[in-house]
Amino acid sequence: MSTKIIRKEQQAFGSFNNGAIIENKPIGFPQDRGIVKPYSNLFYWANAWSDKGGLIDEHPHKWFEILSFVLDGEIEHYDNKYNRWLKLEKGDVQIIRAGNGITHAEKILPNSRMFQIWFDPNIAITQNKPASYNDYKTSDFTAKQVNGINIINYTVNGGKLEMDAKGVIINKLTIPKGEHDLNINSNAILSMYVLRANGLTINNHNAVNDDFIIIENEKTLNISATNETELFTIETPQKLEYLTYREMARF
Repeated sequence: MSTKIIRKEQQAFGSFNNGAIIENKPIGFPQDRGIVKPYSNLFYWANAWSDKGGLIDEHPHKWFEILSFVLDGEIEHYDNKYNRWLKLEKGDVQIIRAGNGITHAEKILPNSRMFQIWFDPNIAITQNKPASYNDYKTSDFTAKQVNGINIINYTVNGGKLEMDAKGVIINKLTIPKGEHDLNINSNAILSMYVLRANGLTINNHNAVNDDFIIIENEKTLNISATNETELFTIETPQKLEYLTYREMARF
């Protein structure tokens, strides 16, 4: 059984556009030298924000599946497949199935924040597939109540995100004050990012804003909150039926 907390100061950091965009990265690229390496089919996770707005110039992607979640404000996206800029607002989600190659650019508008999360969907297959993407509006995702907890399902369980990466369950939880016990899949890895908390413990570990939490081989998630709390969670398989990019690249 394992509950591991990676504090913000332990995570990798990066920036774009001469510091206009700042990132803390629970899972960084190898050159970022963060303490958490890719695991399961979860390859990269960045929390990016900008106070005054910033641009990430056009750049290529291939093979991976790249998801962007707008947490605050707005972002704009351009790619060479559709050759136009599109806006995403708070609560919206985009998925890029990079396949055999695509180029794109991103603008993070002032006072905005987003997650960008990469998955390894078996690149031996996806490297031969044409690139594609979908934008989803916040209204495409329906929240449900489970034991007083508000849950937004992005994949499966009614979520509309269609992914090539298998066994991925992505949720956003709004948890009221109090003690809560949730059943979790002990055969999966549960990754959690603390979006908003004050007086939070998870499996008897204190947690604060921007903590990243990895839980394995646990059947129950115990949450004690003295105030309303928001968590972003991703469940991924403990074992995959293919070699990941990290395993093939040996880093």
